[in-house]
Amino acid sequence: MLARGYLEETRRERRDALVAAGVAPFAYRYDRSHTAAGILALGDAVTEADGESVRVAGRLVAWRGQGKTIFAHLEDASGRIQLYLRRDALADGWEMIQLLDLDDHVGVAGHVFRTRTGEITIRVTAIELLAKALRPLPRGKTEVREDGSTVVHGGLADPEVRFRQRYADFAVHPELREIFRLRARVVSHIRRELDAAGFLEVETPVLQPLYGGASARPFTTHHNALDMPLYLRIADELYLKRLIVGGFERVYEIGHDFRNEGIDRSHNPEFTMLEWYEAYADYHDVRARFERLLAGLVREVTGTMVLERRGHRLDFTPPYAQVSFTEGIREVTGIDVREGDEPAMRAWLVAHGTPADEAAGMSGGRLLDELFGQALEPRLIQPTFLMDYPRALSPLAKPHRDDPRLTERFEFFVLGRELANAFSELNDPDDQRARFEDQLRQRAAGDDEAQQFDADYIRALEYGMPPTGGIGMGIDRLVALLADQEAIRDVILFPAMRPEGSGRPAGGG
Repeated sequence: MLARGYLEETRRERRDALVAAGVAPFAYRYDRSHTAAGILALGDAVTEADGESVRVAGRLVAWRGQGKTIFAHLEDASGRIQLYLRRDALADGWEMIQLLDLDDHVGVAGHVFRTRTGEITIRVTAIELLAKALRPLPRGKTEVREDGSTVVHGGLADPEVRFRQRYADFAVHPELREIFRLRARVVSHIRRELDAAGFLEVETPVLQPLYGGASARPFTTHHNALDMPLYLRIADELYLKRLIVGGFERVYEIGHDFRNEGIDRSHNPEFTMLEWYEAYADYHDVRARFERLLAGLVREVTGTMVLERRGHRLDFTPPYAQVSFTEGIREVTGIDVREGDEPAMRAWLVAHGTPADEAAGMSGGRLLDELFGQALEPRLIQPTFLMDYPRALSPLAKPHRDDPRLTERFEFFVLGRELANAFSELNDPDDQRARFEDQLRQRAAGDDEAQQFDADYIRALEYGMPPTGGIGMGIDRLVALLADQEAIRDVILFPAMRPEGSGRPAGGG
């Protein structure tokens, strides 16, 4: 149980006094006629004379008394409005008012007027307590230094407290709510565009008997009635492609995926993904659709095609750059990864700081991935499609039609961070079987992120899957970019945290 301090005890005493006076500290509802922003929007129509009658509700965020008068500020989701309370106008409720605290929720009725200083204000004629705040919000105090900089003392300056008490963070910093309004606009835009293009939004299983569609460690649970292990999905891909086999030619899903991995600026164990799949399309078609979707989204949400982010001027005006995976790495390292020269790759990694024993344990896809992550990924600053990945990195993508050592796969990068991953989907069941078997060999060699063998998915492909293009995009990373937030936990309402009291927060930020 959380310990109570003096302020909490005082608030509970006031709550008890209100109850003794017949005032219910937690109301059921309140009829509002306006929001704070709606009243402020009256603008020039408001004069010093009493005007429109209004009813508003919200949280008390400021309070200053002057004898028989009180000025206060009430805040709702739309903004703040000043209140003017006089004892002679509130004779029946004045004693109750003395028992109010900052952060209490109240409903007020009154008339709008403009003070001599020009501030639109409500002259309160009735006030009702809607919810007593038994714990003060940790607002802190802001100090302005001589150089003009500011520092916050106490309150929610500590990121650990901010993310653990997200509800308090939003209440104290209403500007943070705008991030999640932006997020909602992003998702709404995506849905509108895909719906208009004839895609069907679907929901596939979150609990799965096998996990697949990505290389990652899963969360494991147990179904008691069926007495079998189940996994939280790490990707939506294989079930969505089963739907393509079943005749749904254009499908998409926006949902949560789960990966039992580390937490940093780019990763959270629970995250939101968009995946779409389109029959009779290849990765070039997917790239063109993605480019149109992203360009329109950036313009709608930010109002511009050029974003200033982390010291870079990012231009989202199409067309976006296309860089070959193999040529990009060759230009940086001198290594042609198509030839599979693993000793040369290990030597480059060791020369650039990877411990020799660690590099010696790498092979295949893991070695390629590490080389890419160090040599090329940090250089992909502007919006860029990285094209045509080696087969070892792409067990679900079709072989490249011009070079079977490669696959028809691209990833999309901005600021050195992957935002999307797309394929011409592999639809040859025998080839898919062979790749799953190779994944099993990698798992036996110690790669616990290698994909499982999904016999049912092979069976689905054997019924015939048409040529298909598909893509997965991380919603959290995209929103972080558009909202100018460095860590994805800043754009997740309740990010994963270590248990309270265990030390530093889990994850970058």
